[in-house]
Amino acid sequence: MARQTPSPGLRGVDHTQIGTMAPGEEGMPRVILTRRSALVLGLFVVSVLAFLYFVLPKLAGLGKTWDRLGQGSPGWLAVAAGFEALSFAGYVALFRTVFVRSQRSQIDWRASYEITMAGLAATRLFAAAGSGGIALTVWALRRAGLDRRTVAAQMVAFITLLYGVYMAALVIFGLGLRTGVLPGGGSFAITILPAIFGGGVIASFLALTLIPGDVEGRLAAWQAGRGAHRRGGRVLARIVTLPALAASGVRGALAVVRSRDPLALGAVAWWAFDIATLWAAFKAFGASPAISVVVMAYFVGMFANVLPLPGGIGGVDGGMIGAFLAFGVNGPVAVVAVLVYRAFAFWLPTVPGAIAYVQLRRRVAGWAAGGAQLDAVGTAHA
Repeated sequence: MARQTPSPGLRGVDHTQIGTMAPGEEGMPRVILTRRSALVLGLFVVSVLAFLYFVLPKLAGLGKTWDRLGQGSPGWLAVAAGFEALSFAGYVALFRTVFVRSQRSQIDWRASYEITMAGLAATRLFAAAGSGGIALTVWALRRAGLDRRTVAAQMVAFITLLYGVYMAALVIFGLGLRTGVLPGGGSFAITILPAIFGGGVIASFLALTLIPGDVEGRLAAWQAGRGAHRRGGRVLARIVTLPALAASGVRGALAVVRSRDPLALGAVAWWAFDIATLWAAFKAFGASPAISVVVMAYFVGMFANVLPLPGGIGGVDGGMIGAFLAFGVNGPVAVVAVLVYRAFAFWLPTVPGAIAYVQLRRRVAGWAAGGAQLDAVGTAHA
C-alpha cells in the first residue's frame, strides 16, 4: 500500500519520496518547423560546419595541419569513440540513481537508455542550453507516472549533480593551474575568473538549502491567519514556490551524494570520459597537452553551450580552440583535435538517439495501454 501523499501545496519532494503518481497526460514534445525555419536552420548548420571543417583550416596557415586529418592514428580515434560511449553510459547511470529507486519500476535499464539517448539527441540538435533534452526527459517521466512537482524537483537534483561536477572542476583546476600546483600555467582570465564563477554558482545552490523544507506550509498557515484572499499572500506564495522547489531539488542531490550510490559517479563519468575523448583526439595527432590544460580548456569552451546555437555548433568549437590557444597549445593541432572531438561528441549520439526517440514513443504507448500507475519507487497499482 502506498503512503498517503500530503497536499500538493505543502508537499516537499526529496530523493526517496513515496506516493501514488498519476500518469502525465501531456503529449510527446514535438518541434514544429515551418519550411522556412527548417530551411534557415539547415542552411545555418551547413554553413557553420563548412566554415569549421573547410574554411577555418585554410586560414592562418592551417592547411598543412588539416592535411594530417587522414593521418590520425586509427587506434587513438577508436579509443576516443570508446571514451565517448562510456560518457553516455555515465549519463544513463546518473539518470537511474536520481529517478529510479526500485527494481520494480517500469523505467528499466532499457527505458533509461531510451530516455537519456533521445534527450541527448534533442540537446545536440536544438538550441537553448539543452532545454530540448530536458523537455523530452520531463515528458517521459510524466508519462511513467511521476507528478509535475516530483519531476521538477528531481530534474533540479539531476542538474545539480551533473553541473556541480562542472563547477567544482572550474574551481579545482582554475586554482591549481594559476598557483602552479597543476602544470600548464594560464592567465588570470582563463583560470581564476572561471574559478570564481564556479565557486559562486556552488555557493548559490548551497544557499538554497537554507530555505526551510516546510516554507510553503508556513506561508499557507500565515496566509490563513491573515485571510485566504489577501492578494499579497497569494503573490508571496507564487514567489516562494520556485525557490522552494529548487531547494528541494538541491537537497535531493545532496541526499544522493550521502547515499553513496555508486551510480551517482555517473555525473563524474559523463564529464571525465567526454574530456578523455578530447584528450584522445590530441593523442591521435601526436600532441599531448597537460591533462589539467585539456580539462580547463574543455570546461571554458563549454560555456558557449548557453548560446542559442543548435548543439553549440560553432560556439563550443571556437571557445575550446580559443582556450587552448590561451594556454599556449599549438594552434593548428588544437583546431584539428577539437573538431575531431566535436565530430565524436556531436554525431555519435545523434543516430542512436533518433532511434531511441522512436523506441521511446512505442514504449510510452505501451505504458499508456497497460493502464497501471506507479509510485516514485516503482510499486504498481491497478
